[in-house]
Amino acid sequence: MLKKYLLYFTLSVLCFGFTGCKPKTITVILPDNFKVKAELALTKAESEKGLMDRETLPEGQGMLFVFNEETPHYFWMKNTFVNLDMLFIGEDKTVNQAWENVPRSYTYTPDNQVAIRGGMAKYVLELPAKSITKHNIKIGSKINFEETKIDYSLVEK
Repeated sequence: MLKKYLLYFTLSVLCFGFTGCKPKTITVILPDNFKVKAELALTKAESEKGLMDRETLPEGQGMLFVFNEETPHYFWMKNTFVNLDMLFIGEDKTVNQAWENVPRSYTYTPDNQVAIRGGMAKYVLELPAKSITKHNIKIGSKINFEETKIDYSLVEK
């Protein structure tokens, strides 16, 4: 019983002491009310890594990149092994730019042939290819998620 208590106490201290227990995933709700379980990319290292080296990205999953301000952001898709749809989302959670079927790259893809996509955004949501069409997402569509679940103290300034 003492071991169980000590383990619980240690995990609680680690969790609340370092991250405030903010989740590393968040539920993003698309305009058709479809729910996506999105990994959060908050730090510079997480943003740079993104979905690199992933072999698959199942339906209903994605990655939400979070920035401090709505500014132009560009993504170089080196070593991204799956085709993606990308939503560049403003501070008001409105889609500013939507890129469909951004082509995958491979370890051997020459750097000058790797896809680059960009737009004005405070948030960028990467989804499996064909999600934009499947969920009828357009520029001006609203994307929803609970901002209180994001630990902004981790976001690079």
